[in-house]
Amino acid sequence: MFLLLFFILSISIALSMVLHKNKTIVKAMTIIFGFMELALAIYCWLHVGETKLEYFTFDKLGVLLLSILSLLSFTTIYHGFIYVKDETPKRYAIYHSALVALIVAMSGAYLANGMIAVWIFVEATTLAVAALIYHDRTALSLEATWKYFFVCSIGIALAYIGIMFLGLTVNGNRILQLSFDSLSQTAIQANPLYLKIAFIFIFVGYSTKMGLFPMHTVTIDAHTVSPPPISAFISTTLMNVGFIAIFRVYTLFSSTVILTFMNNLLILSGILSLLIASGYMLKAKHNKRMLAYSSLENMGIVAIAIGVGGIGYYAAILHIVLHSLTKAGLFYQMGQSYKVMGTYQLDDSGNYLKLYPAGAIVLMLGLICITAIPPSGLFISEFLLLKAMVNNGNYFYLIITAILLCFVLYALTTRVMHILFSQPRNPEIVTTKSINPIQTISQYILFGIVIYICFNQPAVLVDFINGIVQGLPK
Repeated sequence: MFLLLFFILSISIALSMVLHKNKTIVKAMTIIFGFMELALAIYCWLHVGETKLEYFTFDKLGVLLLSILSLLSFTTIYHGFIYVKDETPKRYAIYHSALVALIVAMSGAYLANGMIAVWIFVEATTLAVAALIYHDRTALSLEATWKYFFVCSIGIALAYIGIMFLGLTVNGNRILQLSFDSLSQTAIQANPLYLKIAFIFIFVGYSTKMGLFPMHTVTIDAHTVSPPPISAFISTTLMNVGFIAIFRVYTLFSSTVILTFMNNLLILSGILSLLIASGYMLKAKHNKRMLAYSSLENMGIVAIAIGVGGIGYYAAILHIVLHSLTKAGLFYQMGQSYKVMGTYQLDDSGNYLKLYPAGAIVLMLGLICITAIPPSGLFISEFLLLKAMVNNGNYFYLIITAILLCFVLYALTTRVMHILFSQPRNPEIVTTKSINPIQTISQYILFGIVIYICFNQPAVLVDFINGIVQGLPK
């Protein structure tokens, strides 16, 4: 009943925002929705393992990602208020209405317990985020929006074809439901060829959301032109939607004979994602685009970790959690740096430490966290990934991954150092706006959590991740 009430009220709020177009009312309704999302996360924590409304199950993976979404919803809403405060009432209302719709769709995708339900909510995220990508109404945002919508639609269509092949493995009336429970019971007896075809289509299809090779290009453009708070969402919680869709299918098939096939596909996609990310980051001239390729790199790490298996599974889930917190903070900061320096172009950026010290410190902390330099919690997840490779004898993958990560480290460090300490190569750049340091506190909190987890992983987090991966092959 609570879940049904959440969906009804959330949709009502999103529609009411468009009708009212009053900034104060829209702002109040957005805050109310933020607390509703928090209440949903708490409700799920209190009912872990239970199924509601037949199509939603509060398993540990869904609840964990929903908790991250709930936390980042508050920070994204807060930075969104700042970003759109000078907009017209109409655009202010559309922005927040689409934001609420996006959060609701992502929540549904995390909790859905069947392939069809996941597919519907993933499609809903595409519609909602398209309105947000186009928020600034520029030629570039229009191009990025239609590219995102077009490519994601293709990806979702591919995923649907994969679901159809999954349907061929299920008998009787369960074919219409395709719940994960029913598939787990039949997958082990299914034709391996159908399973391989289904996995390829679903993997490629949902890669548009996860931002993995070969469907990564669409998310790169979307990151670059979206409002920074939305870039933070696209790069974290929305990528997590793609991850959970792929990971659930991987879990279903992990007990079948196609396990090795899936692992090889994931490792190949992960390494190619790392290769492309490192190559483009070495020549990146746009600050947000640089972070976008960093997201591609981190999703590549996650894919490799799953493909390697063993403790790599634990590393993948931990990496997803920590990357979400880190990358969101970096995108929020990138939005603030734009106000201070007046540009996203690397050559025109510089002297940030003098212009805005509080933001510069955040950028340094973010660099340490995202490059997995201790005391970043990401150091733990990447260390576990490398350990899993050693344990499994994957020395070739280990060397390739380590070399590519070194390129990424060099690219990110040199560019962030330039922003912080160097003079802009274009001397005409002037400071455009000042930032109240209070607006940066949320980024310190997010990076503080990431650093804390390097020293102490909370027992509840460890328990949840172990619960998520316990059914996978050792």
